[in-house]
Amino acid sequence: MISNNPISTSIFDLFKVGPGPSSSHTIGPMKAAKDFLSRIKTLKNFSTSAKIEITLYGSLAATGKGHGTDRAILAGLLNKSPEECEPEWFSNLFSKIDEKYFIEIDSQKINFSLSNIHFEKGRFDFPHPNTLIMQFSDESKLYLQEEYYSIGGGFIIRKGETKSDNDKNIPHPYSTMNELKDEIKKSNLTLPELMIENEIAISNHTREEIYFKIENIINFMISAVDRGLVAEGVLPGSIQLHRKAKSLFQKAKSQTSEHDSFLVYLNAYCEAASEENAAGNIVVTAPTSGASGVIPGIIYFLKIHQKISNQKLIDAMLVAATMGFLVKHNASISGAEMGCMGEIGTASAMAASMLAFCANQSVEVIESAAEIAIEHHLGMTCDPIGGYVQIPCIERNAMGAVKAYNAYLLASSGNQSFQKISLDNVIKVMKATGEEMSRKYKETSEAGLAGLSLGATEC
Repeated sequence: MISNNPISTSIFDLFKVGPGPSSSHTIGPMKAAKDFLSRIKTLKNFSTSAKIEITLYGSLAATGKGHGTDRAILAGLLNKSPEECEPEWFSNLFSKIDEKYFIEIDSQKINFSLSNIHFEKGRFDFPHPNTLIMQFSDESKLYLQEEYYSIGGGFIIRKGETKSDNDKNIPHPYSTMNELKDEIKKSNLTLPELMIENEIAISNHTREEIYFKIENIINFMISAVDRGLVAEGVLPGSIQLHRKAKSLFQKAKSQTSEHDSFLVYLNAYCEAASEENAAGNIVVTAPTSGASGVIPGIIYFLKIHQKISNQKLIDAMLVAATMGFLVKHNASISGAEMGCMGEIGTASAMAASMLAFCANQSVEVIESAAEIAIEHHLGMTCDPIGGYVQIPCIERNAMGAVKAYNAYLLASSGNQSFQKISLDNVIKVMKATGEEMSRKYKETSEAGLAGLSLGATEC
């Protein structure tokens, strides 16, 4: 029996190109601010003294400064989309505390500065811990107010909006892994073929357009790894963390042991993309920016070392997206809701499913690989030191990829009929664990490793 609420997310909403370091704290707020700007522009009459005020709550308030949320909001108000942001331009926004900008609305220019962004760090009762309230007003009148929730992976919800009714056109509806397997059996399609047919209905693109867009996303991932493998120096922020990917890459090339070099190469690739994210450069949410090193590292490994074809990698991305959809739909990919198991745990599951698919394993093995990867991230806290996506985030991307590879090995080494825990069940446990986890360990920088200062003061 198919759920009344089938998954209707596009792969291009899950894998999004934009600046780091955090999809929920950077890409989401940028999209919210751009949406708010578009709504202001529909207003007919407002005072020349009107101003824009942004208030951040929950995790956005607790770690927004370290995550660049203020710059992201300004970029959105300047009418920029995440994929349009040139990294150097983006990183220089608000480089001076008293710097003023002008938001153009028709022929009028609205002053905007850091003083218009407010970080409210108290406890508030909102539907999601990543909440923004945006106001456009003067001293006597409120012209417009909107409440947005940045729910992870760059997805946003505006209070009061209804879900898009894509599901009526979906040829193969599903909301759980069990329903998906039933659809595969009923349709006699492979998993990538089923996902392509759904994507055509959801995004209204042709098959060729979808393949082209996925290949473009893969190229962005590979480019992030390539840049990270040659970059040197210290990452932005008060931690003063040195990049390590280049030295790992050099070490891998000099290893005499093939087994050791495999792991060092994989670590280097994942850290390279993750360091690019920490630097605020262009990455792909996979499914979030904080976890944007896992899948690019695996993709790079599959392409360079295992010589997997472009078409196989495109199909593998469709398989990975399926696992991301299932978690997003039935739990959450937000670190502010699930802790790091929602980010790295989901990315690891997606990567494990890719590896199993590229090894020509069955859907049952693909499911098992994803389940094992999530199972061994359960309870992982999101505790970024100083609010920066650096420690422990960068190394966690590398560890997530290694766990993904081991999950694939474990899944492909046994009889799947003996598997005791399903992917659906572990996602239920994941959701329950996230709900019961203390908020101190969910992207607030209040506890765990975040309790270590290491010179990091901008949280």
